[in-house]
Amino acid sequence: MSAPAPSPLAIVDAEPLPRQEEVLTEAALAFVAELHRRFTPRRDELLARRAERRAEIARTSTLDFLPETAAIRADDSWKVAPAPDALNDRRVEITGPTDRKMTINALNSGAKVWLADFEDASAPTWENVVLGQVNLSDAYTRTIDFTDPKSGKSYALKTNEELATVVMRPRGWHLNERHLVDADGTPVPGALVDFGLYFFHNAQRLLDLGKGPYFYLPKTESHLEARLWNEVFVFAQEYCGIPQGTVRATVLIETITAAYEMEEILYELRDHASGLNAGRWDYLFSIVKNFRDGGARFVLPDRNAVTMTAPFMRAYTELLVRTCHKRGAHAIGGMAAFIPSRRDAEVNKVAFEKVRADKDREAGDGFDGSWVAHPDLVPIAMESFDKVLGDKPHQKDRLREDVDVKAADLIAVDSLDAKPTYAGLVNAVQVGIRYIEAWLRGMGAVAIFNLMEDAATAEISRSQIWQWINAEVVLDKGEQVTADLARKVAAEELANIKAEIGEEAFAAGNWQQAHDLLLTVSLDEDYADFLTLPAYEQLKG
Repeated sequence: MSAPAPSPLAIVDAEPLPRQEEVLTEAALAFVAELHRRFTPRRDELLARRAERRAEIARTSTLDFLPETAAIRADDSWKVAPAPDALNDRRVEITGPTDRKMTINALNSGAKVWLADFEDASAPTWENVVLGQVNLSDAYTRTIDFTDPKSGKSYALKTNEELATVVMRPRGWHLNERHLVDADGTPVPGALVDFGLYFFHNAQRLLDLGKGPYFYLPKTESHLEARLWNEVFVFAQEYCGIPQGTVRATVLIETITAAYEMEEILYELRDHASGLNAGRWDYLFSIVKNFRDGGARFVLPDRNAVTMTAPFMRAYTELLVRTCHKRGAHAIGGMAAFIPSRRDAEVNKVAFEKVRADKDREAGDGFDGSWVAHPDLVPIAMESFDKVLGDKPHQKDRLREDVDVKAADLIAVDSLDAKPTYAGLVNAVQVGIRYIEAWLRGMGAVAIFNLMEDAATAEISRSQIWQWINAEVVLDKGEQVTADLARKVAAEELANIKAEIGEEAFAAGNWQQAHDLLLTVSLDEDYADFLTLPAYEQLKG
């Protein structure tokens, strides 16, 4: 490992945390500083390119596969690197934040993989950023335990052989870490903070355990962004003395632009690529965001009316499976957001039925695995994939050469019969306010109406409100969606919440602040690229 120079990074506006010195060592911060120096300028260029591409979509209301990369798509000879043993069988993956209790429960869940989430399921308080790293390191050294202060119940890890393989998700390229700045006062990208601290402390430790530093890459919008990640991986492995090709990355195809560059994304990461994932909720948000001024044909109906059987969503998932298997990569299905209830048998029955149908469909379509949000759903999803896979670790041999997706198929939003409804508007407001309030308290994964919501579903909520207002949508009951109607529904929801939880709990929460922020990002003419950008400015800690 190179001898690090003193780190030029400073920790600002952050209260000291217990054990932070174990994560924020001089050597680790020097590594993060070098990542920042080398790669942030290119990150900045790529964010500017996103804005240019969005302006082009606004002008043309269309997208196509890239002519300049046609040769990569036409070349059948290249494949991604073979999967390491620890990532060869991914039939069920559980997702969740990296708090101490979740870390133990996810690793013990029986899932093959745990997506340890520093992104959409985690509000980026300094405590969550730093102590999440502590928890993962403790898990690898088996020094982690947890006792619930309310129930007194204790949690401890099972044997190493029974634990899920960790695939860590850093923040997306667009988010900065305001508590870590360089000598000029410029914040370091959150992606490089999360990746850098985790890789520096755990890459060798994971190799010693027979695994490796594995990552999920979120919010990727182009193959050029994947290329930047690949350059980060190559440098990090060299800097830390880790063999090249040790890193494995699974890219979430959760933006509409990335859906047109799946092969190119795998190609850029081919020595480090593990697969692609169908990030369905962010994908819907990305369609609304990019085509928000494209007129009536791009108006999405109520979120819950857009199922994975919608023609444009089917095109997306089937193209993903075909692309992955053609290149020897894993195709990982989307999130089952349903939350079982241990108190309500009917809620439980509905959740299990919906998850089973979703996972049966994915396994039948050729996916090699899929996501769940709760340990109780692991056996349901496992059964669906066991029926199809049997003893095989995956089904990459199913090439899905029957799939033929045209560029227009991916944005055929108007193929849906469903229309926006008043109930859908109310639900968008409800989910938006309730999620943002929890996020402002430092919680990124929140159970709302028996669904596990994260930042992606809040993004859909506020984007649909924005889109429906600007497209002058008329709802099923005859009302046109206007800013005034959104304000009326939001005021009613705020009053309902106060009645539901009581004056004292209401006053102790961030309810008015969440209400105001939702309306800001839903009604402002200047559409914010990500809800979490203005929300981060209001996040304490």
